[in-house]
This record gives sequence, C-alpha cells and structure tokens, in this order.
Amino acid sequence: MPTNVIMPALELAQETGKILRWIKSPGDSVVKGEPLLEIETDKVTVEIEAPASGVLRDVTASVGDVVPVGKTIAVIVAASEATAPPPSAAPVASPSTGASPVKASPLARRLAEQHGVDLTRLQTAGGRIEKADVLAYVEREKSPAGNGAAALTARVEETPTGAHVGEATSARLTAASPKARRLAAERGIDVEVMRGSGPGGAVLAADVAAAAAPVTPTPAVKAPAAPTPAMAGAAQGVSNVWRLMADRMTSSWTTVPHFYLVREVNVSRLKSWLEIARKQTGAHVTYTDLLVRLTAATLAQHPAVNASWKDGAIVRNADINIGLAVALDEGLIVPVLHRADTLSLAELATRREDLVARAQAGRLRPVDIQGGGFTISNLGMYGVDAFNAIVNPPQAAILAVGRIADRVVAVAGQPVVQPTMMLTLSCDHRALDGARGAQFLGALAALIEEPLALLV
Repeated sequence: MPTNVIMPALELAQETGKILRWIKSPGDSVVKGEPLLEIETDKVTVEIEAPASGVLRDVTASVGDVVPVGKTIAVIVAASEATAPPPSAAPVASPSTGASPVKASPLARRLAEQHGVDLTRLQTAGGRIEKADVLAYVEREKSPAGNGAAALTARVEETPTGAHVGEATSARLTAASPKARRLAAERGIDVEVMRGSGPGGAVLAADVAAAAAPVTPTPAVKAPAAPTPAMAGAAQGVSNVWRLMADRMTSSWTTVPHFYLVREVNVSRLKSWLEIARKQTGAHVTYTDLLVRLTAATLAQHPAVNASWKDGAIVRNADINIGLAVALDEGLIVPVLHRADTLSLAELATRREDLVARAQAGRLRPVDIQGGGFTISNLGMYGVDAFNAIVNPPQAAILAVGRIADRVVAVAGQPVVQPTMMLTLSCDHRALDGARGAQFLGALAALIEEPLALLV
C-alpha cells in the first residue's frame, strides 16, 4: 500500500510550507524515520522524516514551491511496487453525472462545487482528493501561468421569482487564510476582490486588518508634497516572519487589555554575581541568563503570573518555560527555554547561545518556539532606558528590560551614584490583576538587588 508524504502542520496557525530541498530523489530507497526533505514555515526550518520505508516516487513539489498544509507532495511505495506503473487516473465523469466517481473528501467536494472546480481534472498520487488539492488547483488556475487563468464562466442563478439570469463571474477562489476570511466576514470586507501579501497573492489576516483601517483624508487646501526618494520608491516587501509578527502583535494590541508596572532596581550585586558566575562556570554568562534564572525562581513563587488566558478562563502552566525575544532581520521571534527553573547558569547560557544562534540561522525546530509561558524582552544592549512591551498571547505577562546605567539614588538619605536598571512588566488584565503583578515584580526586584536570597 503506497504511503503519502504530505506537507505537515508544524505550528498551530500554519497554512503552508515551503520546500527548501529534497534530501532524497525520486527512485531513491528510503527508511522510515530518516530525513526526506527540508521545509520552511513562518517560524522554523525543519527536516521532515520519511513516514515509511520503501522507494520515493511521484514527487509533485519542487524546491521553492509553497504548498498548502495537508497536500500530498510525494508517495513512498514498497520496493516490489517501485517498477509498477502508477495507478490510473479516476474515471472521468460525464457532465450529466458530475464528479461522483472521483474519490474525494466531503469538504473537497463542497469546495469544488462552490467554486466551479471539475474534480475529474485533479490527479493526486494518493488517489483521494482532499481540501488542500482543490485549493492548490484553484491557485494554479489563478496564476498567470495557469491553464485558463483569465477564463470567466457564465454562472446561471435562479432569482426568487423563478426566472434565470446569466451572471459572468470568476470560477476561481481567492486564496485566503481561514483567519482572514473570518476577520473579513466580521468587518464586512469581500476577500474575493482583494490581492493579498501572502504566497501567490493569498489574503492574510494582516491584509484584512489593513484594509479595514481608517484612512485620514488629506485636506483639500494643502498642496501635495514633492515626492522624496523614499516616497517615490517601491513599497518594501516583508518576510513571513515579519508578517506573522505584525499579525500577532496587532491581534494582541487590539484584543488584550494591557496595563504596565515599572520598577527601578539597583544592580550592584547583580554585576558582582555576573563576574563570579563567569569565573566559576567558564561559560559566557550574560545579564539575560541571570535574569532568566531569577525570573524562573520568582515565577515558582508566584504561579499566578505563569498563566494564560484561554477560552474565557485562566490556565496555569505546569512548567516554567521562558521565551526570549530575539530580533532578526526578518522580524521578531521568541525561542523558548523549557523548564528554566531546573537549569544551572552554565546550562542556561549554553542553551540560550544555541537557541539564539539557530534563530539567527533560521534553524529553529518547532519545539524551540512552543510552550512559552512568560517572555523576557531585553533592549538594554541598544541603549534603551525603558519601554513597554506587547504581551505575547496567550501568556499573561512579558518583562521589558532596559539598560544598566549609573544614576543618582538615595542611600540612607544621601545621594549616591549606583548602577540601576528599569523593569517594565506588561500584563494581560484578563489573566492578571495589578496586585498580583506588583507582588511578582517586587519579588523579582528583591532577588535582583540581593541574588544571594536564592540560596535561602
């Protein structure tokens, strides 16, 4: 029995995957579990393992192709079947009977019926047509290189009076993510007339949000400004990572009720601890590593902060998994240090270095970005004193860290210059109230100012 190789869903909101390279070629023998190909999603690059042993055949996706999740991209057959001809196409149905002899899922049939797709034109290696096959076919027909990309069909509809009128309309579906369609329906926007920023012009949620944004009219009495080079240039494209970041942050900013707590902390003891930790461990320990260690300890004391707002309820996380906001050229990504409270400083430094290096190289695995319960965003290295970070949903809070700077503070009633750092805790008020947030921030500040309290 042939085994289909499909484009997997590696992330919760993933809709497509891009083929980066085939590790095996058609006709090669493969063993179940060995690397078969490498794909890229919005967040990660990962090797896909062979789902069965046999011979690779019927590869339908090339390097660079963006493929819908669930679509069959190859078949693995038994060695005894490798030389046999591929199964014949399903019988072609006559116009009077439709596509009933074709094997297809109910959802694929419904989509095909809604958008005028003849299922007998679709051929899949597995023999059964799925939703992704219909969407992929529609997208091919829509592209300039497709067969009949400019074709229009006359669709006959029955009016309430029983008369028939001919309506010229496109038989193709505008590619759009489910979230984009849901958002468009809520805002009364027709995605069928939109050209999106996704692969092949697919409409994304960010495109719908941008289309719904109010436009401020230019005063009629003001003459237009002379175009500058920046104004005259073409719009700058964005990566999938940046687009996903924009979508998630827009959703968080518009749906999460934020509030902010700010605390200035004395870091004299923290600086001394850093020097000692580097000497004792031999690892390249950073202030971020120290903050992760102290934050993990504080979260263990205040589990209400290690929580999420999900489906109208507060859900506390079983493990202390801390995400680190990492800025890339392509956008912001948050790899996760899992069970940070169980790691030594040397282990934290090693894992943090590995995560950041692989994030910058685009080599994060799905597990590296999943399960975060709290996030730290440190902009101190950019000379930023303080800032308000946007909550990373569904997490309850995110800690924004500013630079360490010498400031005048009061010590025993006298002005003294001390190194201090500004912390800002952004909270989701649905999952966390001000008192609990303040208690957490106070406990964290106390540990930063006296790290030896960890030993108590």
